[in-house]
Amino acid sequence: MKTLAPFLLRRLLLSLITIFVIATATFILMKAVPGDPFQDDKGIPEECIQNLRRFYGLDDPLHVQYLRYLQSIFTLQFGPSLKYPSQTVNGIIAQGFPVSALLGIEALLIALPCGAILAFIAAMRHRHLQDKLTTVIAVLGISIPSFVLASSLQFFFAIYFPIFPIARFHSFMHTILPAIALAIGPCCMISRLLRASILEVLNQEYIHTAHAKGLGLRQIFTFHVLKNASLPILSYLGPVITNILVGSFIVERIFAVPGLGQWFVTGVMNRDYPVIGGLTLFYSIILLGVHTVIDLINSLLDPRVTLYAK
Repeated sequence: MKTLAPFLLRRLLLSLITIFVIATATFILMKAVPGDPFQDDKGIPEECIQNLRRFYGLDDPLHVQYLRYLQSIFTLQFGPSLKYPSQTVNGIIAQGFPVSALLGIEALLIALPCGAILAFIAAMRHRHLQDKLTTVIAVLGISIPSFVLASSLQFFFAIYFPIFPIARFHSFMHTILPAIALAIGPCCMISRLLRASILEVLNQEYIHTAHAKGLGLRQIFTFHVLKNASLPILSYLGPVITNILVGSFIVERIFAVPGLGQWFVTGVMNRDYPVIGGLTLFYSIILLGVHTVIDLINSLLDPRVTLYAK
């Protein structure tokens, strides 16, 4: 507990600074893009557009808009969407995050065990046909863009072989294809990282000592290899878990999943400043929280990693 309290306090201070920097950068980038959310509206008189800008404070000086934006962050009240006034940003997060999180958890349940199985097969059959085959599969899965994977899954398993629904989010069957599309990339990356880590651990002297003492392969893997080989994977899982839980923008857009990813894409296309700012901040908070938890797990798995070193 003496170690945990300073660590959490330090992480809280760093998180606040990080959120402030992210919020400032987001505001600058939003305002650097020419135009505003209402300039593309067709058929609306210019006087009405000017009134809308005045109503939402878009014609105020930039420093006034910036201070108002910071106030919305510290109060966690991001206001209504500029393009969809009936929807508040807080309501969008409350509606979209459970959908994205459900899809993300399903994708993680696919990616983690499948990636581990491929890694074990490749490591145990090092330089054999199985190792080369899993390497080819992993490289292909990492290299192919997610929108190509998602479109291919739709074509083969929803159109050519009509097994699953092609889009939307109404039942468990609707989640299978987008979850697989989200899981393929992380699964292949986990398999490559874990394979390399297992091979490195297997070459350590204490593994040879365990063999010399007569320990079986299962015991060596359970008590020595798994614990030490999984440490590098934890660093990779931070941004991956956040990205999957909050929603993959492209995959959700392709499968018309009503999660946060689709709202973020829509917000950027519409220059919807409250939606962009609110979702960016929410994503940052999730990312910082996940990294804090992973650092705690890392320190528990490896006593050599102290919390003070973070």
